[in-house]
Amino acid sequence: MGAPRIIVVLSIFVLVIVCVQTSSAQLSKGFYGNTCPNVEQLVRSAVELKFKQTFVTAPATLRLFFHDCFVRGCDASILLESPTSQAEKNHPDDISLAGDGFDTVIKAKEAIDKDPQCTNKISCADILALATRDVVNLAGGPFYEVELGRRDGRISTIASVQRHLPHPEFNLDQLNSMFRFNGLSQIDMIALSGAHTIGFSHCNRFSKRIYNFSPKNRIDPTLNLQYAFELRQACPIKVDPRIAINMDPITPQIFDNQYFKNLQQGKGLFTSDQVLAIDKKSKNTVDLFASNEAAFESAFIDAITKLGRVGVKTGNQGEIRFDCSRVN
Repeated sequence: MGAPRIIVVLSIFVLVIVCVQTSSAQLSKGFYGNTCPNVEQLVRSAVELKFKQTFVTAPATLRLFFHDCFVRGCDASILLESPTSQAEKNHPDDISLAGDGFDTVIKAKEAIDKDPQCTNKISCADILALATRDVVNLAGGPFYEVELGRRDGRISTIASVQRHLPHPEFNLDQLNSMFRFNGLSQIDMIALSGAHTIGFSHCNRFSKRIYNFSPKNRIDPTLNLQYAFELRQACPIKVDPRIAINMDPITPQIFDNQYFKNLQQGKGLFTSDQVLAIDKKSKNTVDLFASNEAAFESAFIDAITKLGRVGVKTGNQGEIRFDCSRVN
């Protein structure tokens, strides 16, 4: 009779451990209700000011959030600097992240810390999550509640970025595999790809599609031919590497569902964009989002909320940085 009793006790002990681990990773919408109740207004004001200065604030901040969450989770490790240039932000996949995204977080952090009640109480990871919501909304996209309670990571390395971010030439299976690794579905992936509606890219990221696609086809045959010639005009062969092209040629400064309408017409800038409308496994979702903006917005809110939970540090994990660019 003794053995079953031991098994029960051990089972309960294991259950307690599992529950503790699960609850420690919980985020909540009112996390700073007692410590800094006006945190959202402080961030919003700072982001609005930055947004008025330059529209690049929106795509830069949104992309920064995505790149942060896909490497080591949403812990603001992308913001850390290294004296030897060995941090995440120094990786070739991150080097093109626009400075306006980093500056948005810095400005929001400054605004928060000016409030004595809030000084050094809000994580840089949460500031980035809030700023991302605000830029989406300021660009015409949906407003959504942001779960909070993330802690900032203490580690940021170039090596950790390797094979953790999607590339412009990815096919559907590669995209799904990478997103699935982060707990995101194909619908989440397609909805988050819709963020390219306000995105921009440097010419070298897609030049192969318009100049040297294959021995048989100089131009990618899945690319709208007129659009390809327009891209060649904007990106001549010896173009200045700093030149950037809007990913949505129709409404580049509005967060809407135009991106999906563009895909239907062969106007996806990256192979990884256009494949969504070509592959039968994803085409129906693209068609739905192209015809129903409310469906896209709802899916985007679900997806970015799930993205914001990826690999978060909570409770006693990590820290709340005093300076977002370096550990305490």
